Amino acid sequence: MIRSVLAVLAGIVVLTITSFAIEAVADPLMLRVFPHALPDKAALSHNLPASLFLFAYTSLCVAAGGYVTAWLARRSPVRHAVAMGVVQVALTVLAMMSPRIVAPLRNWIATLVLTIPTAWCGGLLRARQTRSVQPDAS
Repeated sequence: MIRSVLAVLAGIVVLTITSFAIEAVADPLMLRVFPHALPDKAALSHNLPASLFLFAYTSLCVAAGGYVTAWLARRSPVRHAVAMGVVQVALTVLAMMSPRIVAPLRNWIATLVLTIPTAWCGGLLRARQTRSVQPDAS
């Protein structure tokens, strides 16, 4: 039980750290490279290409979190990765309620819709790797 909880928490930590790290580099870079389309930080969340880029790297981070969760859980790896996705969706709903975070509704909906399937994919990748490494019993 404790291993399961720690695995899910580790997955959340991995996805949070990686997504914030990418954002810390990508946001200033996009603002500098596209000054007319992105005049300020607020424009990032309202610009469709920037939002698509955000979804792409966030999805990779969620998949990485699902992978790490599955790797640490060992037992029922995909189920644990999905549980990590569910926890992340709950955290996203809490963030949506925050008056400080202003983002278009489409960003929130896309995040809510994509999080669990993406975490599942990360867990599935780890589970398949584990199966392919185990020797045959024959």
